[in-house]
Amino acid sequence: MSENFENQKQTLPDNYRHLMDRAIEARKRAYVPYSHFQVGAALLDAEGGVHAGCNVENAAYSPTNCAERTALYRAIADGHEARSFEAIAVVGETDDPITPCGVCRQVLIELCPPDMPVIMGNMKGDWRISTVAELLPGAFSSAQLHKA
Repeated sequence: MSENFENQKQTLPDNYRHLMDRAIEARKRAYVPYSHFQVGAALLDAEGGVHAGCNVENAAYSPTNCAERTALYRAIADGHEARSFEAIAVVGETDDPITPCGVCRQVLIELCPPDMPVIMGNMKGDWRISTVAELLPGAFSSAQLHKA
């Protein structure tokens, strides 16, 4: 971890800095024998608990799961209700702050409040914050299923 990263992390609010640190730890556990592209995520629940996730690849590719979805599914499996989450941090080795893929954005829309912060960072210490709704405007939702 570079000194630059530590300096820039200090500008994040404390609760988000802690979440980013947990995402960095989760990233180390990624199973990525094919891409070697490690991603970590940390999801904050309403009780202050943190659910870590990392990407897990598979030789068949389509069963691969991203870090954000791993953290969300883990929290749901642990008994937390959908849309009860407070924030998620995601980090990867990218030039700019990493952004969730399209599938993760769709899952975030389904399982998280639309105004929930998504803290996106990289290993250089760059970060930016967006909301779930800002990441997927015009998202498909369960409400559309019931209009047919």
